[in-house]
Amino acid sequence: MSPATIQPYPGSYLTPAVEHATVGDAMHPGILSCDRDATATEVARMMATHHVHCIAVMGLSHDPAPEPIVWGIVSDLDLIRASVGGGSERTAAALAQQPIISVNPSTPIREAAQLMLTHSAPHLVVVDADTQRPIGILSTLDIAGILAWGEG
Repeated sequence: MSPATIQPYPGSYLTPAVEHATVGDAMHPGILSCDRDATATEVARMMATHHVHCIAVMGLSHDPAPEPIVWGIVSDLDLIRASVGGGSERTAAALAQQPIISVNPSTPIREAAQLMLTHSAPHLVVVDADTQRPIGILSTLDIAGILAWGEG
């Protein structure tokens, strides 16, 4: 029996071509987050339960009226790095290695991809353009989806 061949699926009216796509077309809405003092085990359980590759680490801003902000991002590679190095008891704050780079939903997908390449960041935090509050995550896999399924 020969291996199955995956047939390409043509784009849909919901998936624009990469030339016209924005972050809002590809992002995952919502943020899975933890506190800065969450353990590596707790973060790993969140990732495994929700089948995601990163968790946002939340903290408070230094404004006069502190608001929750994305303080850091723990990726699956950060967890692996900690487990190989014997740091499984580390906190999310200590694990967070990715730079926090934010974009808004109207950012062109090519611009977001260039930011990822420039900063070696596989995840970007998507923020509301007006409030600057986090509303989602854009990953390299989300961009691959636009490349794969966008109307061409």
